[in-house]
Amino acid sequence: MAWSFGRRRPTTYLLGEPVDPYPAQAPEAARGRVLRITEIGEPVLHAPAATVEELSTPELARLIDDMFATMENAEGVGLAAPQVGVGIRLFVYDVTDERGDRHVGHVVNPVLEMDLDAEPETEDEGCLSVPGAYEPLERPGGATVRGVDQHGGPVQLSGSGFLARAFIHEAQHLDGTLYWDHLSPELQADALRQRDEERPDILAGRHELAVELGKKPAAYPAEPAGGR
Repeated sequence: MAWSFGRRRPTTYLLGEPVDPYPAQAPEAARGRVLRITEIGEPVLHAPAATVEELSTPELARLIDDMFATMENAEGVGLAAPQVGVGIRLFVYDVTDERGDRHVGHVVNPVLEMDLDAEPETEDEGCLSVPGAYEPLERPGGATVRGVDQHGGPVQLSGSGFLARAFIHEAQHLDGTLYWDHLSPELQADALRQRDEERPDILAGRHELAVELGKKPAAYPAEPAGGR
C-alpha cells in the first residue's frame, strides 16, 4: 500500500457546480449529431450574434446536443453557435484546466468580463474554424462569464489561465471576433498558411472520429467555404 497524503482528486464542474460522478462523454455529445464547423471568412462568423429570446425549446436543446457532439468530434474544448452556422448567443464548453479539473456546460446570452488586473498570459491559441493553425496570443489571465442555461437558470463562471482563455475565446465569437482578428498581419498570414497545410488531415481526422463514435460525419467542401 502507498500513502498519498496531499494528492488531490480532480473535480468535474457542471455549469460551475461540482458533480460526482460524471461520464467521460458528456450526455449531450452522446445524443447529438455532428455538424459542419463553419470556417473563417463565412459571414456568420464575422457578425454579432443575436440574443436568444426563447428558452426551454426543443430546438435549443437539440442545438446544444449537436454542438457538444460537434465539439467532441473536432476534439475541441469550446464551440460557439456561429461555428455551426447559427447566429445566436450560445456557446458550449468542455475544458480541463491546469489543475486537472473538468469544466462542462453551456451558456446562453453570455456577458464576458475580463479581469484586466490579472497577469496577462501569452500562449499558442487555435480555433476549430481555422483548422490546424496555432499562433501566440496574449489574453487576460482571468475572466468571468454571466448568462443563463437553456431553461433560464442563472449561470456564472469564473476562471483563470487556460479556462479563462477558453471563456474569452468563445464569448468573443458571439461578437463576431475570432482569435485571428487579434493577430498581427504577419501572424494572420502564417495562420492561414498553416490552415492550408493542415486542413485536409484535420478534416480526415474528424471524419474518422465521427465513424468511431457511431455518428454520421459532417460534409466539408474541398476548399474552405470562407474563401480566405
